[in-house]
Amino acid sequence: MLITIALLALLLPPRIIFAHEVSPSISNLVIEDDTIGLAVQLNIEAFVARIDLESLSNTDESEATGDYDQFRAMAPTALEKLFREFWPEMAKRFTVNAPDPLTLTLEEVSIPDTGNIELPRASRFRVSATLPAGSPGVTVSWPSDYGMLIIRQHGVENPFTGMVGSDGISELISVNGGVEKTAWQTFIEYIPVGFDHIIPKGLDHILFVLGLFFLSTRLKPLIWQISVFTLAHTVTLALGSLGWIAIPGSIVEPLIAASIVYVAIENVFTQTLRPSRTLVIFGFGLLHGLGFASVLGDFGLPGNSFVPALIGFNVGVELGQLTVVAIAYFGIALWCRNHPDYRQWVTIPASIIIGLIGAWWFVERVFLG
Repeated sequence: MLITIALLALLLPPRIIFAHEVSPSISNLVIEDDTIGLAVQLNIEAFVARIDLESLSNTDESEATGDYDQFRAMAPTALEKLFREFWPEMAKRFTVNAPDPLTLTLEEVSIPDTGNIELPRASRFRVSATLPAGSPGVTVSWPSDYGMLIIRQHGVENPFTGMVGSDGISELISVNGGVEKTAWQTFIEYIPVGFDHIIPKGLDHILFVLGLFFLSTRLKPLIWQISVFTLAHTVTLALGSLGWIAIPGSIVEPLIAASIVYVAIENVFTQTLRPSRTLVIFGFGLLHGLGFASVLGDFGLPGNSFVPALIGFNVGVELGQLTVVAIAYFGIALWCRNHPDYRQWVTIPASIIIGLIGAWWFVERVFLG
């Protein structure tokens, strides 16, 4: 029992039940004549609370989580005042360069009304700057502790779409549009995006995979189940990313939580892996794919490299899932899966813990959302 709890503690970050996942910031860049406009969508509460968004998988791991929760409940006008006071500090670190830093003017701050404080608000701010004559383009500097920044260029053919690298600065964004990336470059770029959505940010997907693991610790049937799950979520991920399926998160997210509960309960009352479980996993995979599609909706799949980006994201997701399985397998199953009390002391307690977390998420997403 203690070993089981220790394994879950290793795989799952602290305060998972109340986790507020870290989302990337998204910027839309327009360069017209000699003027640059940059609109950024971000979790303003996390920035004002000065939370390090690089090293955390969710904001509840921060020492500033008390301030963060207070800001989430704050009225838009009061929160805007705090952000404008924070802006001079931010402007020293977030810069647009051509090649030297340009003077950014904070034009507008837009913060939605306070809603469900369990969910971050999609706040925005807009800045502008004057581009020096003859500049071929700009780079964007974004501190690593601000988390990930996605940049989308508008108003030109072959626009730049990319992410700020680990060094905190973007590629050169041409005034006339970005240099088109090859299919291979796009594929490679989206692998870490998919992996990151499982480890460390995909807490619900981690629990679902662990639910599969604890019923069957033999690698062959386990990998087969995960492959079926991956195939299913690939279908709805592609359809959702293309806009052919659009189901609100208010429906999808509770159903994902319910899938975790179902698998956990089945583990408690079933001792063998039945063929029907494959069909159930496929069905739940379709649900999880819709959740992945909402993630890629934030990142944006490049229209001219849709397939390589989609495949790269899925490869990253699969690698993340297999990493979870590997940690669980080498951490516990390899050593004691053949013990006669394995089910009593590992499978059932772990499944109960997973089921309780999934049940709480379901209640939270249905009744507190």
